[in-house]
Amino acid sequence: MKNFLLNKVRLTYYLVFLFITFGIAFIFLPSFEFNSSVLTLFSINSFLYGFYISPILNGQKARIDELHKIIRSEANSLYGLQIKTKTLPARLRNELQSMTTKYIQVKMKGADSDFAEKEYEAIITHCLKYDGEHKDDMNKILDGLVANQQNRTQFMMQMSNRVYSNEWMVMIILFSITLGIIMMMNVGSLWILLVIKALLCTGLAMLMIILLKLNTLTHKKAKQIWVPFKTLVDTHFYQIG
Repeated sequence: MKNFLLNKVRLTYYLVFLFITFGIAFIFLPSFEFNSSVLTLFSINSFLYGFYISPILNGQKARIDELHKIIRSEANSLYGLQIKTKTLPARLRNELQSMTTKYIQVKMKGADSDFAEKEYEAIITHCLKYDGEHKDDMNKILDGLVANQQNRTQFMMQMSNRVYSNEWMVMIILFSITLGIIMMMNVGSLWILLVIKALLCTGLAMLMIILLKLNTLTHKKAKQIWVPFKTLVDTHFYQIG
């Protein structure tokens, strides 16, 4: 999966940067006293923004939780397959482990799904073409590879369960209106109110950034989904993280 460079920036840095930026912006931006009609529109827009973004944000969190379960389940399956290779000669065992490692590494890099698909198909093809004295053992491994396809199918479904462009457009419109009105709202010269105003704008912006990170799987929570795979590779299939 291709990620924007800004997605790799930590949320803490965004928080500090946005707070300082909004604080400085309020020094130069003009402020206005809004009438009741504008404040009514602001209330409606704010409600719609919260009402719209909340289920999408929760949906992306649930998506990552599901990916955690799916990847752990697949890691368990691949771990079990490597145990079955113990009855094979060292050459066959090392070949299968090397091919499985390559598949996992391609998948962990977030590369195009077609690349991971080709690596997995290569393992299946390798087992299908084998016609030696350990044919029965290879068939058991092949059965496990086919059974693991269920995990891979669920993984692809969750990977494609992203926020659609039309949903982003609606959220950006509602976010821009909410943020714009708050930035132009006159709260007086009391410094504590200006700080609260900057924090409010920062919070609104952080919601969008968090959603973007969850959607692109660059959030800290999302990065942890690969731990079982990483542990498998690092321990040469002796442990699962």
